[in-house]
Amino acid sequence: MSVFATSLRREWGRLRASPWDWAMVSWVPLLTLALMCWIFSAGQPYRLPIAVWSEDHSALSRQLVRMLQATPGLEVRQTVLNQGEAADALLRMEVYGVVHIPPDFETHVKQGRGGAVTLLHNAQLATASSLLQRDLKQVVGTLSAGVEMQTAAKRGSPHQVLQVQMEPIKTQLVALFNVSTNYEQFLAAALVPALIHILAMTAGAWSVGRELRERTLGGWLSPGGRSAGMASAAAALLGKLLLPALLLWGCGMAALLYLAQLRGWTIAGSTGWIAVGLAALVAVSLTAGAALSGITLSLRMALSGTGLLSAPAFAFSGVGFPLLAMTDSARGWALAMPYTHYARLQIEQWQMGAPVVQTLPVVAGLLLAALVLLALASAGLLRGLGRPEKWGGR
Repeated sequence: MSVFATSLRREWGRLRASPWDWAMVSWVPLLTLALMCWIFSAGQPYRLPIAVWSEDHSALSRQLVRMLQATPGLEVRQTVLNQGEAADALLRMEVYGVVHIPPDFETHVKQGRGGAVTLLHNAQLATASSLLQRDLKQVVGTLSAGVEMQTAAKRGSPHQVLQVQMEPIKTQLVALFNVSTNYEQFLAAALVPALIHILAMTAGAWSVGRELRERTLGGWLSPGGRSAGMASAAAALLGKLLLPALLLWGCGMAALLYLAQLRGWTIAGSTGWIAVGLAALVAVSLTAGAALSGITLSLRMALSGTGLLSAPAFAFSGVGFPLLAMTDSARGWALAMPYTHYARLQIEQWQMGAPVVQTLPVVAGLLLAALVLLALASAGLLRGLGRPEKWGGR
């Protein structure tokens, strides 16, 4: 306990003496999380700009343009006259898509030959592209059904029969969670712990690697020339990492509570269990960063490893891309990442209201991983203690 307390006081003094180090575990994470929450505060993308290239200029084409403008997800920002203007608007990113209405559109529809409305879009912008396709299909489907019902009504078909003929088989979609498909609810809440994971790994690597860079490893682990063992190294490491752990965990919980309390995304399960899971994630992240510094005995290598392991964690978590659709190797890498398991815990507790016992193995696994990484970091630091020629490197 004396080694732990001494290391804790020493780390507190170093943080107070270095405004930049203090900022990286206090107000910088808060500012980053606030910026991320602000980005997704709109919830859903509305009024995506599109252009219309109409070569028909008929009553039916004008009705289609009015329906596109009335759709909440779309905004007719431009009217282009030819293919060159349409391509230029897309290349300049002035619009996300161009709706092309061909010549004789109304004539072909009235003659029963059908008409094709074309959407020119950049599928590289996956979110905007999918939203444009969805809204355009709804508008064209509504317009097409209206034209068909008017034609059938003129032939004397009853209204009830027309409804069945237009849609003989119906699809019923039932959204169990995130009914409004709001990006703030599922994406912003998932990105908060992802950012904390990156910052915590960086803080762990920096806190330990700084002792190597500044040649103070001996003064930290064996003050006064005392011999250091595995237990004392682990205690010193815990004392060093406690303050960053508390600060980063507090930043993460503040952001999650902001989303839950002030933004109205009520947590269906246990808020306390989410807090416990986030604490376990922070512990794993900090000890992983410390282990990288202890094993490599290089701050530069540790920070590089931190970026390699933590930055892609969100992409492999299954939130952005389905986990079950990944290749076996990619899914194996994803399951090896601690954030993947925490993301599952948070989604099950926040949106699904799952029993705590269902995610108990996740917390137990994260804590076990933190203990293993703590042991690896301690062993690496003891090895580095006997190799002073490694001190002072970047």
